[in-house]
Amino acid sequence: MSSGLLLFWLISSFHLISVSTSSKDTSFVFNGFGQANLSLDGSATLLPNGLLQLAKDSQHQMGHAFIKKPIGFSSSTLLSFTTHFVCALVPKPGFEGGHGITFLISPSVDFTQAQPTRYLGIFNASTNGFTSSHLFAVELDTVRNLDFHETNNNHVGIDVNSPISVESAPASYFSITEQKNVSINLSCGDPIQVWVDYEGTVLNVSVAPLEAGKPSRPLLSRPSISQKCCQVEDCLLGSLQRQGHHTSRELLQLLDISKLPRMPQPRAEHKKPSALIIAPLVALAIIVVAVLAGGFYHMKKKKYAVVREPWEKEFGTRRFSYKSLYIATKGFRKDGFLGRGGFGVVYRGDLPQNKPIAVKRVSHDGEQGMKQFVAEVVSMRSLKHRNLVPLLRYCRRKGELLLVSEYMPNGSLDQHLFDDRSPVLSWSQRLVILKGIASALFYLHTGVEQVVLHRDIKASNVMLDAELNGRLGDFGMARFHDHGGNAATTAAVGTVGYMAPELITMGASTVTDVYAFGVFMLEVACGRKPVEPRMMQAEKRYLIKWVCECWKKGSLLEAKDPRLGGEFLPEEVELVMKLGLLCTNIVPESRPTMEQVVLYLNENLPLPDFSPYTLGIGSFTPVVVDAVSLTVSCTSRNWSAPSVSSSSGNNSKDDEQPLDIS
Repeated sequence: MSSGLLLFWLISSFHLISVSTSSKDTSFVFNGFGQANLSLDGSATLLPNGLLQLAKDSQHQMGHAFIKKPIGFSSSTLLSFTTHFVCALVPKPGFEGGHGITFLISPSVDFTQAQPTRYLGIFNASTNGFTSSHLFAVELDTVRNLDFHETNNNHVGIDVNSPISVESAPASYFSITEQKNVSINLSCGDPIQVWVDYEGTVLNVSVAPLEAGKPSRPLLSRPSISQKCCQVEDCLLGSLQRQGHHTSRELLQLLDISKLPRMPQPRAEHKKPSALIIAPLVALAIIVVAVLAGGFYHMKKKKYAVVREPWEKEFGTRRFSYKSLYIATKGFRKDGFLGRGGFGVVYRGDLPQNKPIAVKRVSHDGEQGMKQFVAEVVSMRSLKHRNLVPLLRYCRRKGELLLVSEYMPNGSLDQHLFDDRSPVLSWSQRLVILKGIASALFYLHTGVEQVVLHRDIKASNVMLDAELNGRLGDFGMARFHDHGGNAATTAAVGTVGYMAPELITMGASTVTDVYAFGVFMLEVACGRKPVEPRMMQAEKRYLIKWVCECWKKGSLLEAKDPRLGGEFLPEEVELVMKLGLLCTNIVPESRPTMEQVVLYLNENLPLPDFSPYTLGIGSFTPVVVDAVSLTVSCTSRNWSAPSVSSSSGNNSKDDEQPLDIS
């Protein structure tokens, strides 16, 4: 029986024993009520998992559940029974609970006149105390009623024909480990075990948590109850019980706690807030959203911010927005990383229509020379040659430049020359690459409106397109000057091993580019870098000297790349090596022009008569830049990301770093 805002779950019940004149005893065990034959009324509901729910969550509810088959109690013999059940009184969150639940023995299942709340769905005001009711109940009460002389709001009582208990006590159980009574909160929502035992002379009632066993001391012990309450022959067991007739306790089956169905926990209903609460919350939400939107807009604006100055208006069509590059590279993710050069980090990106691009990010610390740099970038945009990496556009941010060029799917040439994981290029492929780069340099020196000095020619700055054609790229150190003039700079710029000796005193010129191209030709033919300080054999540390020494010994091909195997024309390899030595002559005036180099490579012009003993051939003096000069470089051309010292004692990575002391 139940009432009020409590969810009453009957999880299981067990045994009622009655001694009668009959020799037949009845016993049953329900580990859940899925198979029980119950009579339900009111709000009582049998759930699919076997739980018996006596009340839900609305007020003043009553629910009854009875065993349908009557149990015979004879007035000629002493009454004897025992029962064990598990129940849970679960208050609805946010509400006070109802009055409680009872175990009941009754001659009738008609409780249409019963009242809820304090009458527990069994009694009413007019029938209260009538001995003709023949009602016996054990109540688990969670509300104190002073009219019924109740001492607290958490008690267990024995009721006979009346809601006023003949015996009651605060809910607790005797703990063997603590050797004292421990309180139980009946409406805590946790499963509670209840035992009711009557031997005809003594009635014992015990309660305990689910994890505890039956207490050795009962909570309530009544010497006797009036047998008049059960003097009808057929009584019904109601509310929460299982029942049976037994003459011996030893025959009782134990309730299997592990087989009991799980008890669901109710959720609090969301009350509709009043307008007085809604209005401030809505206003606060609008303010928060506005602040967050403003912050997000500011962060997004800052994230994609670019630098624009009035003088850049004429170059506006040559710019990319940073946002478009950020999207194209997916936020410059690591999986799009292509490589790191002396002047920045390169990422792969994809523009709309799946057009692949390469984006180089170059850091800088100031604006000095920036206008000239941008002008040169735009000028390079106008360069048209099939052996140049097309520079598409640029982007400027605070402290950063971004150069956008076409994506070269086969990477840089140095990967194929020095990385064992990359495919080895055949001699014919290498010769095509050399001819292509020579043609590109000839175009830069003579075929455009202004002379373009690349100033950093090397294998790592030569990219390979889908057909393995060489494309000269990385114009980060390039300079422009009018034909017949000079580069207007005395900068020693380049990479150790590729720098002509006169760079320190005379500055850059077309012949310094020729020198670097000569080293590049030897690099491609020999498959090694121009300076390898860690090489054990001293005579092989400098590539130019090593090739010249092999020529002096009459075995020039000894210096070729051993990975070429036998598929090459010896005369072509020797031509490239000799031309490389001619281009690296330490006497600038003795070097050929790029036009002549193109003719030599295409065998349209024979090489001049010279030998390994010719003055200036095979000489190599590394250009060494001291730390003071390097500091000057960083200040004067800070956008070019200067590199480390060119001392020959540096490691191999340092050998590939550009130097700028402009």
